Amino acid sequence: MLTRCLIIAAFGISGLAVTGHAQTPAPPNAKQELAAIAIMDQKVMVPMRDGVRLCTDIYRPKSETPVPVIFSRTPYNFNGWRDGKESTRSYQRALEAVKRGYAYVVQNERGRYFSEGEWDILGTPLTDAADTFTWLADSQWCNGRIGTLGCSSTAEWQMAAASLSHPAHAAMVPQGFGAGVGRVGPFFEQGNWYRGGVEQMLFIAWLYGVQNDRVRPMFPKDATQEELIRNSRFFDLAPERPEVDWSQALKHLPVQDIIKNVNGPIGIYEKMIRRKPTSPEWYQGGLYHDDMPFGVPSFWFVSWFDVSSGPNLALFNHVRNNAANQDIRDNQYLVIAPTLHCGFTRSKEQTMIGELNVGDARFNHDELVYGWFDAKLKRDNAKVDMPRVRYYTMGSNRWQSSDTWPPANVQMTPFYLNSQGKANTLNGDGSLSLKQPGDLDYVDTFEYDPHNPVTSYGGNVCCTGNAIKAGSYDQRTLELREDILVYTSEPLREGVEVSGFIEATLYVSSDAKDTDFTVKLIDVYPDGRAFNLDETIQRARYREGYDKEVFMNPGEVYKLEISPMSTSNYFAKGHSIRIEVSSSNFPRFARNLNTGGNNYDESKGVVAKNQIHHSKKYPSQIRLPISTVTK
Repeated sequence: MLTRCLIIAAFGISGLAVTGHAQTPAPPNAKQELAAIAIMDQKVMVPMRDGVRLCTDIYRPKSETPVPVIFSRTPYNFNGWRDGKESTRSYQRALEAVKRGYAYVVQNERGRYFSEGEWDILGTPLTDAADTFTWLADSQWCNGRIGTLGCSSTAEWQMAAASLSHPAHAAMVPQGFGAGVGRVGPFFEQGNWYRGGVEQMLFIAWLYGVQNDRVRPMFPKDATQEELIRNSRFFDLAPERPEVDWSQALKHLPVQDIIKNVNGPIGIYEKMIRRKPTSPEWYQGGLYHDDMPFGVPSFWFVSWFDVSSGPNLALFNHVRNNAANQDIRDNQYLVIAPTLHCGFTRSKEQTMIGELNVGDARFNHDELVYGWFDAKLKRDNAKVDMPRVRYYTMGSNRWQSSDTWPPANVQMTPFYLNSQGKANTLNGDGSLSLKQPGDLDYVDTFEYDPHNPVTSYGGNVCCTGNAIKAGSYDQRTLELREDILVYTSEPLREGVEVSGFIEATLYVSSDAKDTDFTVKLIDVYPDGRAFNLDETIQRARYREGYDKEVFMNPGEVYKLEISPMSTSNYFAKGHSIRIEVSSSNFPRFARNLNTGGNNYDESKGVVAKNQIHHSKKYPSQIRLPISTVTK
């Protein structure tokens, strides 16, 4: 019976990462302690409807009473005989779950390690989720409900699975889940592959370590559980890939050959890099799009310094407004923490995000997660007594709560770009003001050379190896570049809280057929330190929509709506609000070679002379969701 099983999908193998994130290590005796209280059934090959079998480890209490199950589906290696981080974490998570009265089930995605079939970053067919739910639901040790839990790669498949409304899928906790969001609202990121139509380069480094080569060893399809267990002690199909200096490797052109150039695995990357934002392949497989149904109560976790806070928050709002019924819409909750990707359990009394001290951002993550599941899955979908939205405001360094995101009391307020035409560098005359510009059209000009791009320094990113340090860093040295326009407000007479989506409109021109424009939001301290909060980019050819490409004519002025940013930050009295405008943020985003060509198969770019216009006719601006503004 489907109603006999609770599945709670697993909290995370650290997600989209080249190497796993540092976490509190499991006690040395976790496996032994688990064996004392749990039945351990490893290398169970769960059959899918097409005959493919997925390798699954099951840890359940030594009891005849059916129990809930915490279920983790992952592309990463959790072989219990392998002396590595993921197998250790699996034992620790299983131990915690069993102690709390749940079983823990971890499964490799289709085509990964012991699981059969072909792997695809888009996610395995949705039928794999449905078939696994049904198999678990039919197991006599399950108690009748389903939920899912995970971060990043163990979360990204959950939203599409929630569109199935499987009878056993009763609750979930997706965390750092942007890689599973295809299209939602203004975001056409297709699983974080794009931002504003520009490729995010994190997947190049990640796929080097994860994608299967088309030539690889595999176990026989008729291998028995006993044979797999015995052979897992000797080998587990885990490749040993050489370390790569991604700070150099990502510079290679053409982009389509970056993995090939480091002798990496030949796989799906070479196909994916050729796709456009609306290519039909994005709508096949495991991505969730906003025209799909949604039918599961959910407790969402988002990070301010993650690669995907914007689309994650947009999806939360979409589900609250469009889920299958009122009960589902009323059972959506959200936590937004000031952490890096999947860093929800790593806050300290003095939490540092790069160089930025955001104060004591600790919260009781495990109790919140298990409290949610206990209510929804052990107490028959009981109501939970917690705020709809909990969010951490940096600057004031405090947790706040709201019934909506953004909070209901914020007002979108435009700040206009102004200058006398010399906004280049930190020392230029660019300003950010509530005052609208006058009739005279001032133009700030800079040259963007794709062979000398602006270097990414910190940011809302993950998984790029040594190429980028994620987080917030003082941007002043970078702002001495002539190809960065800097617009700064006067020091604030009173503090201003900015909490919500940040929108920007630029009026631009260029002598290139196509180019990019970047925007970065910065909190400037009284001593001059300038800490980045979020960044974004927009490819000019997609200014009329991602379903068409419209190139630029030299000297013609175009209105460019920039892909939104997100934050919650208190700009204290004496601080200033700043934005940077340029045309590159590399290797956070792929370089536009300015030719109007494909970019991915080109090796030579051209220098573009790009311009930002600001006047009454061309009111370039950034719109901030704020509660207090001092004029």
